[in-house]
Amino acid sequence: MSSKSHFKSLVFYGISIVFVLLLFKVVTAYGETNLHAPPALVNQYSLTLDEKLNCEKPNPLMLNIQQSGIYLNGFLSTVTTEPNIHFIPNLSGMIVNRQLNLAGKVPKNVFCPSFSANSLDSVAIQTQLEGTGTLQGEITIGGIPTPLKFTAVAQKPSVTDKAKSH
Repeated sequence: MSSKSHFKSLVFYGISIVFVLLLFKVVTAYGETNLHAPPALVNQYSLTLDEKLNCEKPNPLMLNIQQSGIYLNGFLSTVTTEPNIHFIPNLSGMIVNRQLNLAGKVPKNVFCPSFSANSLDSVAIQTQLEGTGTLQGEITIGGIPTPLKFTAVAQKPSVTDKAKSH
């Protein structure tokens, strides 16, 4: 191998290494300034509607959320004292620009015990994430013409919930 081709190889590899390092620096700087993880949500929220439903005695509601990055699954249920009941997520959605969106179908009797358990209502939940442990937003329920405002207060995990997560 001549010293001229050896020098050309060194120059080529040197330029390639510098290019890769500069590219790495640019991508890292972009990621640090523009890419941020979504805020972590609490698993359970006690949800209170600001307006009354057309129901004699509405159920107290619980919003449960399971989060994987920006993607969400959850379910809306009644507040129950039975800790061993497991619910299948009936809501799905995501967090985009600190806006939480969940939608799906929920049994009607979740809202009011006198409603049929066999029929479903379409539900859409929207709220801005402010990081205070309290969510305020709107819930759209099929059959009700205007969205209802709600407040959801984060619930501290119980001792049994902590034991399940380990």
